[in-house]
Amino acid sequence: MPDSPEPQRKTLEEREQMSDLERLRHSTAHVLATAIAKLWPDAQFAAGPPVESGFYYDVDLSHRITPDDFPKIEEEMTRIVKENQVFEKVEVSRAEAFELAQKGRLAALGDRGVPSRFKVDLLNDIPEGEAISLYKNGDFWDLCAGPHVPRTGNCKAFKVMSVASAFYRGDAANPQLQRVYGTAFKNKTELEEHLVRLEEAKQRDHRKIGKELDLFHIDEAVGQGLILWKPKGSVVRLELQKFISEHLERQGYSQVFTPHIGKLGLYRTSGHFPYYAESQFPPVVERESLKALAEEGCGCGELSNRLESGEIDGFLLKPMNCPHHIKIFQSNHHSYRDLPVRLAEFGTVYRWEQSGELGGMTRVRGFTQDDAHLFCTEEQVRDEIIGCLELVKIVLGTLGMNDYRVRVGLRDPDSSKYVGDPEKWDRAEAALREAAATLGTAFTEEPGEAAFYGPKIDFVVKDVIGREWQLGTVQVDYNLPERFGLEYIGPDNAPHRPVMIHRAPFGSMERFVGVLIEHFAGKFPTWLSPEQVRVLPISEKFDAAAREVVDTLRAEGVRVTIDDSSDKVGAKIRLAQLERIPYMLIIGAKEQELNQVSVRHRERGDEGAVAVGEFRDKVVAEIRSRSL
Repeated sequence: MPDSPEPQRKTLEEREQMSDLERLRHSTAHVLATAIAKLWPDAQFAAGPPVESGFYYDVDLSHRITPDDFPKIEEEMTRIVKENQVFEKVEVSRAEAFELAQKGRLAALGDRGVPSRFKVDLLNDIPEGEAISLYKNGDFWDLCAGPHVPRTGNCKAFKVMSVASAFYRGDAANPQLQRVYGTAFKNKTELEEHLVRLEEAKQRDHRKIGKELDLFHIDEAVGQGLILWKPKGSVVRLELQKFISEHLERQGYSQVFTPHIGKLGLYRTSGHFPYYAESQFPPVVERESLKALAEEGCGCGELSNRLESGEIDGFLLKPMNCPHHIKIFQSNHHSYRDLPVRLAEFGTVYRWEQSGELGGMTRVRGFTQDDAHLFCTEEQVRDEIIGCLELVKIVLGTLGMNDYRVRVGLRDPDSSKYVGDPEKWDRAEAALREAAATLGTAFTEEPGEAAFYGPKIDFVVKDVIGREWQLGTVQVDYNLPERFGLEYIGPDNAPHRPVMIHRAPFGSMERFVGVLIEHFAGKFPTWLSPEQVRVLPISEKFDAAAREVVDTLRAEGVRVTIDDSSDKVGAKIRLAQLERIPYMLIIGAKEQELNQVSVRHRERGDEGAVAVGEFRDKVVAEIRSRSL
């Protein structure tokens, strides 16, 4: 289970709004802690919240917990559940709570003579005047605001899932704790279904399948989080790019290319530097400047300060494509008659992710976005958004990802983080609502989820095993046109500020392909498959006929190979199945004589013998229609 971000402290009101499942999982976290305290009395507990897929509890103890310990932890949890202990809430004064913490009584089965040190920190976080409560189940007392289920007997359907390291409070300057993950459901049937889904997800893991199918590689010598697309993986990526490029051309986009690096001044103007410096690679300073600074005895801290202040300049691996596209737009004078201007690029950007957050293709440090920026008048915003949404729908529909929800991110009227004229925000949000209504699917409005520069629409897609992925996004931006002073000449011959729309149907090509690998379990539709057809001669006597079939298909653009090894045809079929080749064509004496092929599909099995030309026409039609 991946590391969970450190949760923000919830208010008492927010805690009372926990769902029934969250209450159950929060309660089961206490059952877990009770079991660990019984097994290892020196355990010091920090936080134990419910999370999306279950719960965890952070613990510091001398024993290193491993999966070998899970059965005895679960055995002890089962005993606690069978005892059906009451979860009793007891309110105490701040002084009483601190006295219990100093005795080591919090998150423990009794006094221990050493303080419950993490609970002391938690007590210090509780605002003055807020009620302080303990929850007791049996002899286990814990500092907790709740809420909980009535009894431990409600926590029957649980499983200890994994253990990982986690810095206390998510800060690398703090000690590392052991984070024990578990999950819980209201009944054993739901738990079993969840475990089956997890096993299915494990089998579909894009890192596993990517290696089996030779799609991509991550090499320590190159760097973690930097994907090497191998020939077969590159086919998938190029097919996706070709697919969306056809629609870009239809919708009137102009494709552009921009460098992977830009001057720091560009990103100072955009606001990406220094405000998002922690998520970017460090700046690159010109050689001559570095030499002069070294001669001055300038240290790293001083260098960083001078870069941040703008006293010295440098370059930055681009974290976003938008400033480059803005400069392309700004390189020409524009009339209202020129708008909208739609610039698209498969642009590679770079973000600094912590090593512990990297994961295969779905969390990387260098990735290519199917990025586009549209510059339009306010009156054009609605129609341009509809065009962007149409593109996202085409992408998801073509790939069979039709189970999705749409969320419209709006500004929080009580927040001051948003930039721009409130009246323009009102118009943009109205345009997004109208555009979202054209999708023909329900959408939710989520105040506070807008970007600081404008409202947005996100597509959250559910894959075949029920996991959700945030994929396509469309965002309206008033901030960057203002920061860069963008203008067009209106019908009144006066300068006006354009509105900028960001959109990326795939998002990141790396992440999208990683999701696709898992969605299809590596069994890509024929049009996306790196190898679409494999020809299998029964013996070397039929190699020449097999090569003629290869030439016939290749002439029509089909990706086809021949397995002319000395293996028996059964072994050739098994290998092709393992490599998830959509079609296998078997050629023996009868097929050679009649100019036919015996067709075998990876899912449907034996489809019988057909003429070579008939199969050619069928597979070409399937590829060109991009059917599933």
